[in-house]
Amino acid sequence: MRNLTLSVPDEVYRRARIKAAEQGRSLSALVAEFLASLAGADDRYERLLSQQEEVLAEIEDFRAGDRLGRGELHDRALR
Repeated sequence: MRNLTLSVPDEVYRRARIKAAEQGRSLSALVAEFLASLAGADDRYERLLSQQEEVLAEIEDFRAGDRLGRGELHDRALR
């Protein structure tokens, strides 16, 4: 784990400490959680982008004529 030194305005520091205390947590824990969520946002975006590319590759050969007819879709043809 790394240690960080941050410079923030006094009022921001004071209010952040109050928020942390209200939640029963340390300011360090709040900052660590924020940074983890910030870093995870990029990972989530990359994962979703990869899933989108996979789905697009799977449906690349899809043609409108390949669709099931209405009767087939509702199993009416089997009745």
